Amino acid sequence: MSSESESDRWLQAVPDGVMLAVHVGPGASRAGVAGFHGDRLRVRVTAPPAGGAANRELVQVLASVLGVRPSAVSIERGGGARQKLVRVRGVRPDEARARLATGGSVDSGGGHH
Repeated sequence: MSSESESDRWLQAVPDGVMLAVHVGPGASRAGVAGFHGDRLRVRVTAPPAGGAANRELVQVLASVLGVRPSAVSIERGGGARQKLVRVRGVRPDEARARLATGGSVDSGGGHH
């Protein structure tokens, strides 16, 4: 029981969806969810961390993996850092856990849609 709460620190339920604690790895060869970095979900993006490109790609990657529109994903904290707090609207915690557990890579051209 305590291991579940420890492993779930990266995901919190909020009234309209979930809040994700994310560690972003910019400049990767392939974009996608890549497990965990400490108690944060690790997401790799191919874009460099300049001019907001990595943040835009992060939103696209999470939207694609979670099956929501990019407009449902917003960076709440950490816009200029690798450690971010990201809100995703319209997805339940159990759905988010299941979809993110499968991880997978997405192409940088916009994902699975």
